[in-house]
Amino acid sequence: MASNKILASAAKSASYNMVLQIMFRMMTFVLNAFVLRYISKEMLGVVNVRLTLLYSTILFVSREAFRRACLSQGSRQQWQQVINLLWCTFPLGILCGSIMGYMWVTFLEQPDPNTVPHYSLAVVVFASSAILELLAEPMWVLGQAMLFVKLKVIVEGLAIAGRCFLTVILVLTAPHLGIVGFCIAQLFYTLIYLGLYYTYFMWYVKNFGKKDEDFPIKSPSDFFPGQIQGQAWTSEELTKLTWSFFKQGFLKQLLTEGERYVMTFFDVLSFGDQGIYDVINNLGSLAARFIFQPIEESGYLFFAQTLKRGVPVKDQPKSHLPPPCQA
Repeated sequence: MASNKILASAAKSASYNMVLQIMFRMMTFVLNAFVLRYISKEMLGVVNVRLTLLYSTILFVSREAFRRACLSQGSRQQWQQVINLLWCTFPLGILCGSIMGYMWVTFLEQPDPNTVPHYSLAVVVFASSAILELLAEPMWVLGQAMLFVKLKVIVEGLAIAGRCFLTVILVLTAPHLGIVGFCIAQLFYTLIYLGLYYTYFMWYVKNFGKKDEDFPIKSPSDFFPGQIQGQAWTSEELTKLTWSFFKQGFLKQLLTEGERYVMTFFDVLSFGDQGIYDVINNLGSLAARFIFQPIEESGYLFFAQTLKRGVPVKDQPKSHLPPPCQA
C-alpha cells in the first residue's frame, strides 16, 4: 500500500535525521570547544548567536511556509505550479535579508571593532548565504516529496562537515582573519549545499528522468519557473495554504529562537556571555534536537503525503490511510 511505503520512508527519515542532528550537535560542540582556545568568547557570541540568528530567521521567514504547503498531497497534482511558487522564496529572501541586514547593522548594538572587526561585512555574508541557499528549495521539496530520504542527510551532513573543517583550518592557519574566517566557512557551506543538490538532481534527470514515471521532472529546465499553457502560474489553493503557514510560523520561530531574540534585541547579556551560553545550550538541547525534531519533521511528511487537507477521516481514500486509521 502507498501509505505503508510512505510510513516506512518517514520512519527512515526520522532515523536519518536523528543521525544528522547528533552529528551536527557533536561537531558544533567540539568546534566551539576547540576554537574557543584561539578566538575570543565575544567573537564566538557574535557568530553563534547574533549572526546565526540572522541567518536562521531569513531562512525561516522565506521558506518554512512554502516547504510545508508544497509537501501537502494536493500540491503534487501540477508540479510546475509548485516549482513556480517555490521560486518565490528567492525574492522574498532578498527582501527579508535586506531589511534584517539593515536592522542588524544599524539598530542593534555593535561589537567592539578592536575585539570583533568586520562585523558589517559578516552581516552581509551571512545574509547572502541564507539568500543563496534558497536557490535549492525546489530540489529540497522535490527530494522530500519523492521520498529520497538519504539525500537530505548526505547533503547537509557533507556541508556541515565541510564548514567545520574549514573553520578549524582557518582558525589554526590564519587567525588574523578573525570573523572573516567564519564568513568564508559559511559561504563554503552554502556552495557545497547548492552544488550537491543541483549535481544530484541534474544527474538523476539525465539518467532516470524519462524512465521513472513517478518522477515529475523530465528536463533540467523544469526546475525553473515556467508558464503552463491554459493554467494559472501557480495554484490559488496552494498560495492560500502557504499564507496560512506563514502566519502560523512566526509564533513557532519565537518559541524556537526566543532566547536569542531577547539577547539580541534587549542586550541582557554581553557578547562574551552569549558565546558561553551558546556552548552550554548546545548540550542542554540535545534531547529536543535528537528526538523530537526528527519525529516532528517525519510525522509531518507522512501525514502531508497520505491525507488530504479539509477532508474528514471517514471520507479519506482508504488506500491513503495508515493502518491504525483504517480500523
